[in-house]
Amino acid sequence: MNRFRSNAVARVDRRRFIGTAAVAAASIAAGRLAATDTLELPFENGTRTLAKYPQKRPLIRLSARPPQLETPMAVFDESLLTPNDAFFVRYHLAGSPPPREVLVPPAFRLAVQGHVGTALSLSVEELKARFPAAEVVAVNQCSGNGRGFFNPRVPGGQLGNGAMGCARWSGVRLADVLKAAGIKPGARQVLFNGLDKPQLPSVPDFVKALDAEQALDPDLLLAFAMNGEPLPWLNGFPLRLVVPGHYGTYWVKHLHEITVVDAEFKGYWMDPAYRIPDDPCAHIEPGTKPRHTIPITRFNTRSFLTRLADGAKVAAGTSVPLRGIAFDGGAGIREVVVSDDGGKSWNAASLGRDEGKFAFREWTFEWKPVGSGERELMARATNRLGQSQPLDPLWNPAGYMRNVVERVRVQVG
Repeated sequence: MNRFRSNAVARVDRRRFIGTAAVAAASIAAGRLAATDTLELPFENGTRTLAKYPQKRPLIRLSARPPQLETPMAVFDESLLTPNDAFFVRYHLAGSPPPREVLVPPAFRLAVQGHVGTALSLSVEELKARFPAAEVVAVNQCSGNGRGFFNPRVPGGQLGNGAMGCARWSGVRLADVLKAAGIKPGARQVLFNGLDKPQLPSVPDFVKALDAEQALDPDLLLAFAMNGEPLPWLNGFPLRLVVPGHYGTYWVKHLHEITVVDAEFKGYWMDPAYRIPDDPCAHIEPGTKPRHTIPITRFNTRSFLTRLADGAKVAAGTSVPLRGIAFDGGAGIREVVVSDDGGKSWNAASLGRDEGKFAFREWTFEWKPVGSGERELMARATNRLGQSQPLDPLWNPAGYMRNVVERVRVQVG
């Protein structure tokens, strides 16, 4: 368990945050976000700017208002834990992120209310003092990660594969806080609201819901630290919900309000938004509409080659170390197999250290290419439940849950 900083250091952190956030807010408002380069993602309209935001290295910018930033694939080859300054950013509302004034003491407090015995109002320091510390290493992934690759194309942010990251999240268990408030009999769901607000009354506030039983799962955290440091401003400072194994739509940032209710919540961001076809693979025939939908929940199984990029050149007859990552919704990765002939044959990769069932799992493979010409490299993961990845992409109208076996083409010579 992490040893959290002293109050004196925390005060320094708050002062540093206030200064950083002030510069950041002015930069975002004025549009002065330095573009250092551009790159081409491998799909139509894939030209992107690499932009430098406060507390971030240059990341792939999808939009500036609200800020949406992807992590370059090369970052995932650095380490299993995605550095805070390279972690992706996803907001829904144009007024995001919220201003610094509402995120620091004494303004910021977490309210726990609704169908409870005792309503609570807690600062982050009170959360730390009152509840046992907890942590989890977990992947956060946007539901639309990879949407730009869908064919036929679908509306929405045309993301590449960089809307994901793995971090060590530290905080307190949501269940402990809910139990302290005393959930009353008949509780149906728990709602989560952040301080990022819509700018127009016609735009629905971003509120998410979990069933009460799931909210009491000890894996869920109220996190105030990420990889041993306070949450970055653009990743939810000072408090966010962490729902391991579930898509990022539930990981509410700048969390300030938890409300227990005795009926099913019908807010926009639960229905009609963030729903998938009611099908085991969440897919339908391209161009059709689903008859029934359900809320998106857990990740499916995914894997990526991180060591080589499309178009890389390698020498024939030499040993080429391949490396990548795999993850799923919490069963854990059982195996990864690698192909260099477009899926005609497969060989087992070696799995690296296990940081936990919700984390990236490293895989490595020593590849010795023979001959010359183009080779198509593929990596396919299977989890402990036997769930794997399709060789051909599946389609749904929202562009969610892409998990096809990705292909990287390299030149051997």
